[in-house]
Amino acid sequence: MAKRLTHDLVYDAPADAVAAMLADPAFREEVCDYQRVLRRTVTVERSGDGMEVVIDQVQSAQGIPSFAQKFVGEEINIVQRETWASMDASRIHVTIPGKPGEMSGTGRLDDSGGPTIHAVSLDIKVGIPLVGGKIEGLISDLLLRALKAENKVGRDYLSR
Repeated sequence: MAKRLTHDLVYDAPADAVAAMLADPAFREEVCDYQRVLRRTVTVERSGDGMEVVIDQVQSAQGIPSFAQKFVGEEINIVQRETWASMDASRIHVTIPGKPGEMSGTGRLDDSGGPTIHAVSLDIKVGIPLVGGKIEGLISDLLLRALKAENKVGRDYLSR
């Protein structure tokens, strides 16, 4: 059974400005810095009306519960891939290489009601008997914190 995470990132800027921010590797690196990522590689490749964003990052596992830490070790490698067919909608796929689990879903930009909303919806699935559900809940909490961090950095970025 998978766990679903939905979260709206709200920006006081038009959708084209938010899309440009999401396409800026410097913004993606700033989000990594804010989250104290240990190492990262950020690539953004434009193609046609869309783009592909890949963020390959390593974070410290310090502070996560011991039942989860024994599965991931002292560091967690997370690879986030966003495929934007157009600049208002994406497919999101997040993996932890070598570990049994993945997150997949969508992102959508909408500014029809005032501020731009980047609506993110992800399904989290961890295939480990007995503790998979607990780990899915932990990952959901960590992803929500990451989305809130991205939203804060994004609001600061757009205000400059």
